[in-house]
Amino acid sequence: MHRPSPAPNARRLALLATLVLALVFAPSPAAAKDSVGRRKHDPKRAAWIRAHYTKFEYRIPMRDGVKLFTAVYRPNSPKGPLPFLMLRTPYSVNPYGADKYPDRLGPYPAFEKEGFIFVLQDVRGRFMSEGKFVNMRPQLTGKRRAKSTDESTDAYDTIAWLLKNVRGHNDKVGIRGISYPGFYAAAGAINGHPALKAVAPQAPIADWFWDDMHHNGALMLQMTFGFFSGFGKARKKLTTEWPTFFEFPTPDAYRFFLDLGPLSNIDRKYYKGKIKFWKDVVAHPNYDKYWQSRSILPHLSGVKAAMLTVGGWYDAEDLYGPLKIHKALVEQNPRADIRLVMGPWSHGGWVRRKGDVLGDAKFGFKTSRYYKQHIELAFFKHHLKGGKSPKLPGALAFETGANRWRELSAWPPPKLTSMSLHLGPKGSLTRKAPTAAGKHHDAWISDPAKPVPYTMTFQPRMAKPYMTEDQRFAAYRPDVMVYRTAPLKQDLTLAGPITVNLWASTSQSAADFVVKVIDEVPGRIKSKGQPDKDGGRQLMIRGDIMRGRFRQSFERPRPFVPNQPTEVAFELLDVFHTFKRGHRLVVHVQSTWFPLADRNPQKYVANIYKAKASDYIKAEHRLYRTAKMASRITFGVLAKEEAP
Repeated sequence: MHRPSPAPNARRLALLATLVLALVFAPSPAAAKDSVGRRKHDPKRAAWIRAHYTKFEYRIPMRDGVKLFTAVYRPNSPKGPLPFLMLRTPYSVNPYGADKYPDRLGPYPAFEKEGFIFVLQDVRGRFMSEGKFVNMRPQLTGKRRAKSTDESTDAYDTIAWLLKNVRGHNDKVGIRGISYPGFYAAAGAINGHPALKAVAPQAPIADWFWDDMHHNGALMLQMTFGFFSGFGKARKKLTTEWPTFFEFPTPDAYRFFLDLGPLSNIDRKYYKGKIKFWKDVVAHPNYDKYWQSRSILPHLSGVKAAMLTVGGWYDAEDLYGPLKIHKALVEQNPRADIRLVMGPWSHGGWVRRKGDVLGDAKFGFKTSRYYKQHIELAFFKHHLKGGKSPKLPGALAFETGANRWRELSAWPPPKLTSMSLHLGPKGSLTRKAPTAAGKHHDAWISDPAKPVPYTMTFQPRMAKPYMTEDQRFAAYRPDVMVYRTAPLKQDLTLAGPITVNLWASTSQSAADFVVKVIDEVPGRIKSKGQPDKDGGRQLMIRGDIMRGRFRQSFERPRPFVPNQPTEVAFELLDVFHTFKRGHRLVVHVQSTWFPLADRNPQKYVANIYKAKASDYIKAEHRLYRTAKMASRITFGVLAKEEAP
């Protein structure tokens, strides 16, 4: 299997916050939002910034003549020359106007008080920058023409101009960004300018066939629909205004997307041909050159700057990005200073949230405070100002379940042993491989008209805490197969990616498979006969979907032969979790995860985006558990010598 390593009214502003800007760090009161709504403007912080910084606005020319709008904020009373700290974003650097100030320049106030020359730039083709915007603009390869551009050259040219035209600097530059700006940060490091000394791609996008918009080729329906209803609209001219976004008629996303019907109705009913990116999605259902050219992973070479990649174990948007970008950086730049931080956070949670709780999961203390106090600011101070080194290990990873930070030489940890758990009879999950012959199997009926919900939350936007949600609501459905180990006799720590090998068949010609790895808490009764409210909880640790047509190749999909067993192998992204003694490791297998992911019609059509309502049909799916067809899940287990 091949796999490559401001809206015009308050209501629309709130919607915009919900659908888009909660995804990213943005530096202004109109653009900076949290994950549940609009972030409140901080007048005290804005007043402090106005009193301590002077703002300049520039149109910086790139090598092809296109000018990028850039706001520069320089401290009024600097203590000597200062470094530049840059953010390149497609999400606007407003407020616009030299007399207009935001209420944040850095991710938190300590950055502003420390003092940097902050540089905020609209990327090419967005808001007040000239040129054409291209989603995940492909990186240049091969022989380049003198005026050829990509995101790396735009970052390079911006740095060169700043060094020449802005006074008071120390000849050092850093770049940071979360989500889409994280992609631009990573791109800026590729064959970066010599003055670029430190880069922190945080929750960076790497490849939209696995990040954000797709997982293993399956469309992330709820996110894609809402996000591109506004972000995908073409800009007709330079503007300081956000486009309007789709206003959902109901908070019940399950019902809305079920009533939507086939994916072809998205354009017919709502987009009306106005969203170019959606047209591209429909035209490229497979992992062809369109998507391959938009993966940054093969191009992360020539990196000289120190790299600090940051991600969250429960990032519903971009978990693939930080893990795979870090891996590619290490492999392609063996002499560079490359570090990874992975915490128990949702998208950007290290900046936006306390980090002590997420959904049904509790982490014991405010993990984001630790990050702010000891990691990011210290990283930039050291590399840009000569400050004390934060002494970061190769990987600083939060171990969920045990709820502690762990310093590791690398990620994944180098000393892992492999352990496979096999699907067994009567819902068992055991290390013992099956020995039975024949076709022992478990079966269920998958009905696209009644898909398994991915959450019990009712809201139009994606429910980000679904990644830590108690899964008992799904466990009791007949179309969800549940497999459980016996209570663990000792703690079990899993680390790194998880490999899924399912032997499966379908009575039709198409199927998806969702696999969830779950930590089940013992069903305890407290003193005086009172039940523990967490007793029996099934906390999801990792889950993902695999579009079955891509089981052999993401470039060349194939239908299933009805009722013929075949292997479906794929990867669940990395975990670092300890299952405590007495807990059970549980695995769910199902075929729908709605409306997080779109429904598979279950009748094979060459382009799933053009499926008709009549193509959505019931199917019986089977999982086999025999000696020759052993369905299993394989984990990396932390070796005892790595334990504290």
